[in-house]
Amino acid sequence: MIMPVTTPRTSPDWPCQVKPPGSYDWQRSATRWLRDLVPARYGGYPALVRHPVLLARHAQIQVQHEIRVARTALQTARADLPGLGLPESVIEHTIKLYAAELAQLQHIARSVRAVTRALVEQGTNR
Repeated sequence: MIMPVTTPRTSPDWPCQVKPPGSYDWQRSATRWLRDLVPARYGGYPALVRHPVLLARHAQIQVQHEIRVARTALQTARADLPGLGLPESVIEHTIKLYAAELAQLQHIARSVRAVTRALVEQGTNR
């Protein structure tokens, strides 16, 4: 009897750019994805590249910062943007943009947490 090849089950928040945990080269795909989430200069720091869990921690901090920025931009848009002389239609579009960005960043934060958990469980923090 031939057993089907299965991949480990991942959460709905698992990023599609990262191979499932336990599959061939999944840590490398996780590292690549995490590097895309931090400013480019951090991608060159050997400690962050050699220790994916450290990179994941920094990505978590980075994404949380971006969430705060998007939340502030959304919360202040109605009060601040009219003073810049922008038409109401642009302001409404901008508010929708900020709301969509906030939702996307919250999803990315959940994805980073899922990848971090998998990295810790796989013992890649050595």
